[in-house]
Amino acid sequence: MRWDFGRRSRNVEDRRGIGGGAGVPIVGGGIGAVLLALVVALLGGDPSAIFEQAQSPSTVQTDRPLEPGQDQQAEFTSVVLASTEDTWGTLFQQSGEQYVEPKLVLFNDAVRSACGTAESAMGPFYCPRDQSVYIDLSFFNEMRTRLGAPGDFAQAYVIAHEVGHHVQNLLGISNQVRSLQQQVGEREANQLSVRQELQADCFAGVWAHHADRNRIGIALEQGDIEEGLNAASAIGDDHLQERSRGYSVPDSFTHGSSAQRVRWFEQGLQTGEPDQCNTFEVANP
Repeated sequence: MRWDFGRRSRNVEDRRGIGGGAGVPIVGGGIGAVLLALVVALLGGDPSAIFEQAQSPSTVQTDRPLEPGQDQQAEFTSVVLASTEDTWGTLFQQSGEQYVEPKLVLFNDAVRSACGTAESAMGPFYCPRDQSVYIDLSFFNEMRTRLGAPGDFAQAYVIAHEVGHHVQNLLGISNQVRSLQQQVGEREANQLSVRQELQADCFAGVWAHHADRNRIGIALEQGDIEEGLNAASAIGDDHLQERSRGYSVPDSFTHGSSAQRVRWFEQGLQTGEPDQCNTFEVANP
């Protein structure tokens, strides 16, 4: 994937080397990073339900903008974020809406967000309370070495998926899902979560469709689509559960099976239409 010609986003905050604050409860203490990342919150939406509640991050951390040329992975992340900003900004404008750009926070080990405190082992996440995406860039190495999902487009898919949750937040979908989840049992709540995750996958595909076609910060090369599809498959609930415990329990799925995630990512990639991503209106997403 070519990305060197893309603009860098101004919405990246670099908190690496700052830490999450001494004495603050951190999610996942005593659980291996890989297991937690695979089972608990890999590419999740709103993690507030499992976060330890914390104070505002500004009380323990000082944000600093990403410096040009700081490192390649950070530069890559900044370009992909800028590409999503330009893509969704245009799509919202075409619908008569205004796109509010999210922030993307780089961190090491642990971080405080408006949703609480989290370890990097949780994987990337989006916090709707501060409209920010949080990523420890070491996760990309985990994707390559532990999940068998290498490639820069696979990494871009991860970022675009989290931005997809931001789009859901702006459209009011996230609030609707949380409200419905409070009115139903665990199984039905899990099914709503799956539909929300699959829609974020589809939105990631929508971004890739427009970004590649219009060269908005990136240009796909041979093999990139396969990288993205492989990443979507690698993070399916069935695949992750089978890896972690040898079998899968469909009623416990919260993100969707490998086949579902591939299907909806492809849906967005092929159509480029956000309206084609309504996973809540189909009988069997």
